[in-house]
This record gives sequence, C-alpha cells and structure tokens, in this order.
Amino acid sequence: MIVITAPTGNIGRHLLSRLLEAAPAAGEELRVIVRDPARLPDAARGRVEVVTGSHAEAEVLDRAFEGADAVFWLVPPDASLTPQDAFSGFTRPAAKALAAHGVGHVVGVSALGRGTPLADRAGLVTASLAMDDLIAGTGVAYRALASPSFFENLLEESDSIREKGVFTDTVDADRKAPLVAVADLAAAAAGLLLDRSWTGTGSVPVLGPQDLSPNDLARIMTEQLGRPVRYERQPLDELYTTLVGYGLNEAFVQGLVDMKRAKDEGLDAGVARTPDTTSPTSFEQWCAQTLKPAVLS
Repeated sequence: MIVITAPTGNIGRHLLSRLLEAAPAAGEELRVIVRDPARLPDAARGRVEVVTGSHAEAEVLDRAFEGADAVFWLVPPDASLTPQDAFSGFTRPAAKALAAHGVGHVVGVSALGRGTPLADRAGLVTASLAMDDLIAGTGVAYRALASPSFFENLLEESDSIREKGVFTDTVDADRKAPLVAVADLAAAAAGLLLDRSWTGTGSVPVLGPQDLSPNDLARIMTEQLGRPVRYERQPLDELYTTLVGYGLNEAFVQGLVDMKRAKDEGLDAGVARTPDTTSPTSFEQWCAQTLKPAVLS
C-alpha cells in the first residue's frame, strides 16, 4: 500500500498519474489523503482508497498510514506560519504516525543544500532540511528528493510575461543554477515508491538537464513564445516589503528572503550533474508544452 499526500497538487497529480499506470502490474494498492475528493482526476475514481482530510491532522494520518508500506510526503506551503511550523510543525504528527504504524519507506520533497556552508542560513530550505531529519529520526527508510527551483514557478509570472514581456526574481541575471520540471520530480518519486529495495536515509538530487541563468531563461522564452521576454531583478528588501504588505507571516517571508539570498550565493550549485541526478525535461520542452499555452491563452 502506497499513501500519497497532496495528490491534486503540482507534483502529486503527476505522481498519482504515474502510479495509476504502474500500480496494477506492480501489485500495489494506492491510498490518497485529500481535502476535497472531487478534485481527484476521473482516472482515480474507484481505483484508489480515499482518506478525506488534511495530512496535518493526527486522526487523518492514523487512518491513512494503517497498513501502509510506503508514503509520499509533501508539505503544502503555508505562508501564515513560521518556517519551522510550516515544515517540522506540520510534519510532527506524521512522524509519530509513521512510527506507530511501522511504515517502512517514505519519499519526501525537500531541497538542495545539505552539507553546504549555506545550509544553516537558507531560510525555508533550512526548515525543509530539518523536516528531513525529523522524518529520518522515526527509523523509516527515507529518501529526500533534493530539488532546485521548479520551472512551474514561472507560471506565476504568466500574466506579466504576456502583458509586459517581463519576469522577475532576486538572483543575479547571469547566476546559473539547476531547475527542474515537477513531472520529473514525480517520476523520481514514483520509481522510489515502486522499487523499495533501498534502505537507510539519504537524498536524491533531481537537477534537470542543464544549469540555466535568468538571462538564459529569457532567451529561451523569447525563442519559444515568439515574443521578447526579459528578466528584471527585484531587490530582496523590496520583495520582503511587498510580501509582508500582503499580510504574510513576517518570519515566513524572512525565510523566503533568506532562501533567495542563499540561492543567489550558490546554494543549489553544490551537487554534480551525473546521469543519476539528471532529469530529462528541458526548459525548451517545458516552455512549448506548458508555459506557451498559459501565456498565449
């Protein structure tokens, strides 16, 4: 039995689709934790066991983890909380339930940076790495999918790209770093969940096919969209003021700013790209398949 949290989110929906294809041949049963079962895809109807509720709640987790062999763990972002509460605080009931029900394997979504000098001052990333330690401390076999920034973050900029030909971030325009498609992260998760021959704890970097800078992204978007796209760098203090002005938790915003600063200082650059850490979807492919329809709609 594989339990999937956040099955209707960006990563979870790709993972659920992959597992629905592979689970019958592998003899696996699937169970999902979801607040609104109506949001599940039609392909899942009658093929997955549904536990309705939030995976932050102990009672929901007790029902979901009963008899489970493996769990996909993803913490949804909650900017109303401190980084520690948003990650470890959210995960603490799950850690207790994993131990109580003897779940053998967990695959979680985390971040790059462990072992680097920046890891303890990287805001949300630091909090995510502490969450990994919390899960690993339960005694389960654990693999943290160590991911860089997602291509999908640019979908939040689709209006600006459409209307102004501009996207923003806070890193240097020529700072090259790995980026990844969420579908590739889901594929890595599916492989680990279906073949549970691994033991112990560790991280699995998923780095995409190449490092890209904001200027590289602008060039590729210009080519793929057939219209000029340029990058504008936003100062960190301006980002902080803007987000706090929206009413977000100040500690969470500071955690986001600290993460952005660490990424600009090379947080994501510490893992070598090898055949094992390279994922297939290029930014060109992602632009053509995902960004272009969103911008031109």
